[in-house]
Amino acid sequence: MGMVPAVVVADHRGNDERLGQPMLLEMTVGRCADTAAPCRHHAPNAVVMVRPHHFAPNPATRADNAYQSVPAGTPAQVARAAFDEVTAMADTLRTAGVTVHLFDDTGTATPDSVFPNNWFSTEASGSVAIYPMHCPNRRNERRQDILDELARHYRVTRHFDYSRYEHDGLFLEGTGSMVLDHHARRAYACRSRRMSEPLLHRFCADFDYEPVVFDAFDDSGVPIYHSNVLMSVGTSTALVGLDAMPEPTDRRRVRAELEATGRQVVPLSRAQIAEFAGNAFELSTPTGNVLVMSARGVASLSPAQRATIEAATPLLPVAIPTIEHAGGSARCMLAGIHLQPQL
Repeated sequence: MGMVPAVVVADHRGNDERLGQPMLLEMTVGRCADTAAPCRHHAPNAVVMVRPHHFAPNPATRADNAYQSVPAGTPAQVARAAFDEVTAMADTLRTAGVTVHLFDDTGTATPDSVFPNNWFSTEASGSVAIYPMHCPNRRNERRQDILDELARHYRVTRHFDYSRYEHDGLFLEGTGSMVLDHHARRAYACRSRRMSEPLLHRFCADFDYEPVVFDAFDDSGVPIYHSNVLMSVGTSTALVGLDAMPEPTDRRRVRAELEATGRQVVPLSRAQIAEFAGNAFELSTPTGNVLVMSARGVASLSPAQRATIEAATPLLPVAIPTIEHAGGSARCMLAGIHLQPQL
């Protein structure tokens, strides 16, 4: 895609079952270094956020995102409210001790830029993965300046660029399509048109994750567009919308995988998924881990659920009601940085 710094680049091309070994531009890359010593810290202590100046729910993604809605107010009022919500959320995270790399988006062609976790992810070995996006107007969210900033502050050794698969009609929208367990090397992914299974398997082979694929649907029978809408895997607990999985075998398998890797499962209802209780993200702070969730999601939890979650990890609520009209919430807004700092 022509937007990576001068480091080792893995250039992935192919289509469907014909996906082969990656073509490497500078050197042969074998098993990803991340897998030799799995990340000790499942929860990152740094994130990338993008603050839009012209936020609006994306009409091009409404067809398969049942959680989008129309905000009240003029476009200018909506944009101002979203700007303020991102600013306040970044301040909340910084106050908690999380490093926040905040980038502004002053353009009008990228309405979903507030959700950067869909176009890139990072691994502790120094790898950065760049993803293919289903909606054409989301592909412009990929930004060289963000990659350059990561390389300035962190040890980036290679880029795995999957974005070329867009030309073959294959998509994998980052840690929206996948919920990654950095400890047990599991990649949980629900089927949708934004997640192509051959590409998921390519990613898992490159990074030594085991794919856990399942079906999940909203109340209307529409496939849930992103896995991170219905589940969040933390260090000790996992929030998961088991009721959204119609197949009993999927429910049993997902739950068994989570429990086998030491997580206490907190089941979420479809109604709680719609309130974005599943779209949460555990972060590390100097005083311990916190689970970032929108105030709307926190309000949907029962007292028993909240007690179970907070027995392991305190909740850190953030108020983002305007952003949530775009069909995503707190997790979508945070691209976790698992890279090691520059010495």
